[in-house]
Amino acid sequence: MELVFFGTSAGLPTKERNTQSVALKLDPYQSDVWLFDVGEATQHQILHHSIKLGKVSHIFITHMHGDHIFGLPGVLTSRSFQGGEDKPLTIIGPKGIKSFVEMNLKLSQSHLNYPIDVIELDHEMDLVINEFQVTAKILNHGIPSYGFRIEAPSTVGKLDVEKLREIGMEPGPLYQQVKSEDTFSYNGEIYHSRDFRGPSKKGPVISVLGDTKPCSNEDVLVENADVMVHEATFLDGDKTLAQNYHHSHIDDVFELMQRNDVKYSCLTHISNRYTIEDVEEIEAELKAGFSHDFRFVKDFDAYTF
Repeated sequence: MELVFFGTSAGLPTKERNTQSVALKLDPYQSDVWLFDVGEATQHQILHHSIKLGKVSHIFITHMHGDHIFGLPGVLTSRSFQGGEDKPLTIIGPKGIKSFVEMNLKLSQSHLNYPIDVIELDHEMDLVINEFQVTAKILNHGIPSYGFRIEAPSTVGKLDVEKLREIGMEPGPLYQQVKSEDTFSYNGEIYHSRDFRGPSKKGPVISVLGDTKPCSNEDVLVENADVMVHEATFLDGDKTLAQNYHHSHIDDVFELMQRNDVKYSCLTHISNRYTIEDVEEIEAELKAGFSHDFRFVKDFDAYTF
């Protein structure tokens, strides 16, 4: 799987950073792409990447601030001409996202050539999407802002070839049946497939959080996550300013990572007060004194896991 960042700035774009958007590529489980937030000009950013809008099957909106949604109408209309025809799209976001989409399409007289389904959140949600378990919980940002926990499905354990050979089964087409079915028949005998497979491998956990200051739901969403995407609007100074604006200070994010054994963190939503050089300098200083794995992402950065 892979995360690709198309916008990493907070509030306003800069010359180096677009406003918020991140894509989650579901390969090797499936070929779909999920988008989380669609800041202004996201469709232009995607043009610089191999990802195609026709592959986007779900769009998750964390909250209704402009730097997270102003690019949505453009993405929806362009998808009609970039491989999206007849391919359903689901949008999941806070109350108001349905009206935002419908009003923009109506006033611009835009007509989509694919069906669209909008799911509005009410504090929390548990949903299974093609075997992916998705949990949404509300955060603390002054307006409804959500975080998402995505648990990928487990994969079947490796076949024990020696055990299969003991019953006379050599490598061949029947091995697929052992991989995919609970039981299989060979030479007139019925066997349990689990007796010929190693332990299943748990799928990765991905946590993508919207803007927030510290709150208890963050811990629920990121516990033991393999990768976390989190805002880091304030990289220095004391916490007062971050708290006043319902945002996170970098110290808050580090405490969250340590408390919940997050394996890797991609930190985004960087205030436009920081230049790229500022961020690189701060990152180097922080990595010197912090043991957990993290990075401050830039536009077009990718993280594969």
